[in-house]
Amino acid sequence: MTQLPLNIQISTLPSSPGVYQFFDEEDKILYVGKAKNLKKRVSSYFNKNHEYGKTRILVKKIKNIRHIVVSTESDALLLENNLIKKYRPRYNVLLKDDKSYPWICIKKERFPRIFTTRRMIKDGSEYFGPYTSMYTIKTLLDLIKNIYPIRTCNYDLSEAKIKAGKYKVCLEYHLGNCLGPCEGLQSSVEYDKQVNEVRDILKGNFKSSLHSFKNKMRLLADEMRFEEAQQFKDKIEVLENYQSKTTIVNPKINNVDVFSIITDDAFAYVNFLQLSHGSIIRSHTMEIKKKLEEKDGDLLQLAIFELRQRFNSESKEVYLPFKVVVEPHIKVTIPKLGDKRKILDLSIRNAKYFRQERFNQIKIMDPERHTKRIMAQMKKDLRLSEEPLHIECFDNSNIQGSNPVAACVVFKNGKPSKKEYRHYNIKTVEGPDDFASMEEVVFRRYKRLLNEEQPLPQLIVIDGGKGQLSSALKSLDLLGLRGKIAIVGIAKRLEEIYFPGDSIPLYLDKKSESLKILQQLRNEAHRFGITFHRNKRSKAAINSVLEGIDGVGEKTARDLLKKFKSVKRIREASLEDISTVVGSAKAKKIYETFH
Repeated sequence: MTQLPLNIQISTLPSSPGVYQFFDEEDKILYVGKAKNLKKRVSSYFNKNHEYGKTRILVKKIKNIRHIVVSTESDALLLENNLIKKYRPRYNVLLKDDKSYPWICIKKERFPRIFTTRRMIKDGSEYFGPYTSMYTIKTLLDLIKNIYPIRTCNYDLSEAKIKAGKYKVCLEYHLGNCLGPCEGLQSSVEYDKQVNEVRDILKGNFKSSLHSFKNKMRLLADEMRFEEAQQFKDKIEVLENYQSKTTIVNPKINNVDVFSIITDDAFAYVNFLQLSHGSIIRSHTMEIKKKLEEKDGDLLQLAIFELRQRFNSESKEVYLPFKVVVEPHIKVTIPKLGDKRKILDLSIRNAKYFRQERFNQIKIMDPERHTKRIMAQMKKDLRLSEEPLHIECFDNSNIQGSNPVAACVVFKNGKPSKKEYRHYNIKTVEGPDDFASMEEVVFRRYKRLLNEEQPLPQLIVIDGGKGQLSSALKSLDLLGLRGKIAIVGIAKRLEEIYFPGDSIPLYLDKKSESLKILQQLRNEAHRFGITFHRNKRSKAAINSVLEGIDGVGEKTARDLLKKFKSVKRIREASLEDISTVVGSAKAKKIYETFH
């Protein structure tokens, strides 16, 4: 069949909900998407200029479009999710986790065993999970073992074999961890009652177990069987202690899934909390690598479908940070206040912690990716046209107006490049004039880089507010660099960031990594400048002590310091030692001055 031109394919698309598929010239699937209105959504790819490079490349590769019409938008979302998993198109995010998560199994057998497994066998057994942490499973199984005497052997405890006396009780029985169903010492009815209570605990419902234990404890106490009553009291404390660690503010919140999302330029992080009877029974955060200009709502929709399927959720209500389309039978709540909002905030906090943990791991394992992410974030936060791989920061130091100096520090790929640091003695400015000093040093720095044909930075940071920034701009104008290098000023008091020609400063989030880099630059420039300034003042003070002696000039003072290293050692030197440097006449004056 002859392939129709794209404009004809688009014009014949229906205005119905559905799923569209893009193919390249080799009929290889490129992208799968969903739409409330197929014609309108597909047309949008070809009717606008895309800022994001990968989207432009995708559109250029599209040679054929196919679609599937469905009844509702939620049906489209489900179909889209299934097609992405099936075909794994290059330009789609892939919501897939290769890990094999463990389950807790209640085996379908007489006197059911309860154990952990990574394999689901469809034999009628019940599976709870999957759990993302073996620690959680171990805690739950330890809790169950402390409360209920569940068997751990794998015998076939059929009624006939038990009656035939095929099995004998083991050490677990003598330790009190099993009541000996293998010898008929515990009935299947009594055992199954325990299993039902375990099933409730695994679902997050502690009410029936606590009620049962409290009743038994009271009955035993009434019968003066205090040792046995104490055993049930111990079980109640174990259960209540575990419940208190997992209970959320309001125990009435039951069978709810909570989802939140945070994103940056390259990734999205979706946290999923599953609640049952006021307890969190699951927390999992999914990392999604973006491929195109996916919106938060689209990513959250896909993640909700994927996570609910993966963890077999049957909850009929979800809490979300904003409205998205989900399955028709699911109630969507957007919490604003109270306990529900606290739970949503907890989910958001979990997503943020996960992202920070990933950043820390990447920083250690993949520093190049970490640097690339930081640079991309700075480009976005500071509205730059390119990533600031090379940044230079300037600071002036003129304590009490003496010995004015300036410092320039250089960062490459977000890290200090100390061999390229420079300090400057202010030459053309009389007295403490920060603005004029900044103008001089910026001019000298970039005049030299231009003369030597050295690479210029992508970003200049000026320590100071609008005044210092304006002074630096004058120098860039004189050198013809205005507009060729991005420049900002950072004021100390409230960390305001000033841009040329804009009187309103930018305030970055206090936890922003971009702000941390700027603060590190500013602090490093200040440290480097202050150290140079102190050294210069110290040297000036030493020279003034020596040059105050009759007959000692700058050259003599320099010769003495070269020999003795400090004024203290000159003071302690003998007349003969001093004479070897400056001659006997001057040596006598110096020696008599100090003694």
